[in-house]
Amino acid sequence: MAQLGAPITATGVIGGHYGNYLTEQLDKDDIHHNFSKIAGETRSCIAILHEGQQTEMLESGPQVSKEEQANYIANFEKILSDANYVTISGSLPKGIHHDFYSVLTEKATLANARVLLDTSGATLKRSIESDYKPFLIKPNETEIADLIGKEIKSEPTLVEALEDEKFDGIEWIVVTLGADGALVKNKNNYYRVEIPTIDVKNPVGSGDSTIAGLAYSLYKNETPEVVIKTGMVTGMLNTQEEKTGYINVDNFEALFEQVKIIKIK
Repeated sequence: MAQLGAPITATGVIGGHYGNYLTEQLDKDDIHHNFSKIAGETRSCIAILHEGQQTEMLESGPQVSKEEQANYIANFEKILSDANYVTISGSLPKGIHHDFYSVLTEKATLANARVLLDTSGATLKRSIESDYKPFLIKPNETEIADLIGKEIKSEPTLVEALEDEKFDGIEWIVVTLGADGALVKNKNNYYRVEIPTIDVKNPVGSGDSTIAGLAYSLYKNETPEVVIKTGMVTGMLNTQEEKTGYINVDNFEALFEQVKIIKIK
């Protein structure tokens, strides 16, 4: 989002050597941040690229105490005074209950900020069951099937699944389909998204990059079609780079023109 020119604040819990390294890199990239300190060490996630293949080594991460969680929520509420959109991504650290994102979503909603949520499992399930639902979620087909307890075999069954009452109140549902693009529900409209074939160097961080593109174009009050295309393009641009969380904005327009949006309902 910073590369696209959006005013952002990176936030979360952070600690130890890797926490300091992360904030130093954000400073170098001129990205504003406001983290809450914890006693534990920020985890590292290492992706090794070799001969077109990829190996990932993911640390389990620190334990976050109840006091540290409360401190972060208090800090989060302060940050919300300047926020229009909030992106929440990833799994929760050890020690944090799966309703934590629901608490953040409630705080954001009450502060008139819209939440874009990208998580899975019990955390996603709890979030869509909450009285304060996220504005946008980005599950895949498997996660949708798990949420409704039904197998998804085709596009029509996926559309039917998204009409389940569990998703009432969620304005955007972006179901990612890998190389097959996506199926998107916006209010009562459904779109099939077709993307071009590209050379992939490093897919790590592409989901986060997709969320960033969606958030940026929503912040810019773009049409649904532009919102969808922007999210797809930023995700693809990330896969074309060895560096995680980086896009070459010079290639944006060329890919943007190749993404096809078909309204199916």
